[in-house]
Amino acid sequence: MTDILDVDLLAFERGSTQERLATVDGVMRSLSTGFVYTKHDLSEDMLDETYDVLSEFFALPTETKEEYVASGARGQTGYTGLLVETAAISDTPDWKEMLNWGTALPPGHPLRERYPHRYGDPVFPSRHISNAAEILTHFHECLVELQTRFLRIIATGVGANEHYFDTMLRHGSHLTRAIRYPPMSDAPGSGNDGHMWAEEHGDINLITALPRATARGLQVKVDDKWIDAAPPDGHVIINTGIMLERLTNGLVPVGWHRVAADKDQLEGRLSVVQFCHPTPWTILSPIPSTVSPERPCNFPVMSAGDCLDQVLWEINLSAE
Repeated sequence: MTDILDVDLLAFERGSTQERLATVDGVMRSLSTGFVYTKHDLSEDMLDETYDVLSEFFALPTETKEEYVASGARGQTGYTGLLVETAAISDTPDWKEMLNWGTALPPGHPLRERYPHRYGDPVFPSRHISNAAEILTHFHECLVELQTRFLRIIATGVGANEHYFDTMLRHGSHLTRAIRYPPMSDAPGSGNDGHMWAEEHGDINLITALPRATARGLQVKVDDKWIDAAPPDGHVIINTGIMLERLTNGLVPVGWHRVAADKDQLEGRLSVVQFCHPTPWTILSPIPSTVSPERPCNFPVMSAGDCLDQVLWEINLSAE
């Protein structure tokens, strides 16, 4: 079975030529699973503050949390309640609630004018948690920087310039999502064999970063078997999405995953992920180095915005 490997982002950035090459090799081998674990330099204090704010938010009464629903946002900002999002392969809505946020662009910016539901003002629970906007915005910015840096390893690995992704990520419609999975005992129809918090799915974007979760549950599909994601301490989980698969002509596949509670897992789970997106007008055309006579082009050209809208429809968020 192919393993999910742990690598060191800082070794790529600060190490010798050999260390850089070893990091690129480890990332590319691990991403045959769609997943990799990386050491990072995120502040643990920053992560603690973020999780404290989010724990406080999700502990609010449901009617209070619903004050932060952003009508028409399609799950791109504000609160999304239980049993709304549905995996594309499933008919059963996921048992989770979410708080979503990103970074707004100034009025008049062409991206905001053309894609208002991607770049609207973020909805923070500031009326009930006074420092929420400051702390959650800082977390979002730190994760965008980390993912931009990590994509430079992937760009090198597929034979592109190290900074290939940088331009498309500037003002990208990056989405940070806090996800609370309620205890298994609260789930409708839950039995003694465990419960699926989120069904099998692949993310839409380029890559996704998960720096911390409060409980186990994330599982990765490797060689048609499900294995637990178990990163070493001090590592961020990175997984790949549909847009990266298209840009690399399938050289980097989608990381298929689910979130499950086993029969002995009675507590809930809180995790915060960030979906790293290019600007929506980016054309997802395969990088030339990934196309050859042995690897002909597999994907028709499509814009990132159209790709996102297609999948949002499939997972029941278009009407949000």
